[in-house]
Amino acid sequence: MLHNFAGSEQANINDMPEAEIIRLACDGDSQAFERLYKLHSRRVYAVCFRIVGNPTEAEDLTQDAFLQLFRKIHTFRGESRFSTWLHRLAVNVVLMQLRKKRCPEISLDATNEPGEEASRPLMELGGPDLRLSGVLDHINLSKAIKQLPDGYKEVFILHDVEGYEHKEIAGILECSIGNSKSQLFKARLRLRELLQEVLRSQAREQRESIRSLPEPGHVKFECAKA
Repeated sequence: MLHNFAGSEQANINDMPEAEIIRLACDGDSQAFERLYKLHSRRVYAVCFRIVGNPTEAEDLTQDAFLQLFRKIHTFRGESRFSTWLHRLAVNVVLMQLRKKRCPEISLDATNEPGEEASRPLMELGGPDLRLSGVLDHINLSKAIKQLPDGYKEVFILHDVEGYEHKEIAGILECSIGNSKSQLFKARLRLRELLQEVLRSQAREQRESIRSLPEPGHVKFECAKA
């Protein structure tokens, strides 16, 4: 009988609206937390993996994010979708971990050279970069993103991949909105350089493969003997 009751309770949890599951989780219900994990863990893992690029580390950060959820779920006020709120919590967990790794820790604002912003076309900062669209396949783009400096990579992923606004990024990374736009602009410039190098490398390989082909005048044909 006890087993049947537990199964019935689990079935009820699965059928509940998410708002009710969140309410139960706020009251410390372990089944409600398990249900939230099943509903959202895949997306949280995807967010972590996009930023760190390491499956094992992304798994660990996913667990850390849900530990933070366990501690902070009572602060969720329903002012945004729960998935959006959890997404931001996960991003903060990942970025905090990245900051701990850096030695010494450098502020994003400290990466600008004096007078550098004055030489940049400000109208391009933070705007859509159509020149990156469709240049190369996703594999080469992912490889290029991994080569970006941490500050550039964070802003690029948050803005161009995850869709955060510069105001939100400034809050997450504790930098100015202008600096967020500047980091994104520099990230796109660096990505363009990396992707162009890939294109040049592919062109060189193609030329080499053509050179290695035998010249038409030197091809020997042998007739089959009767």
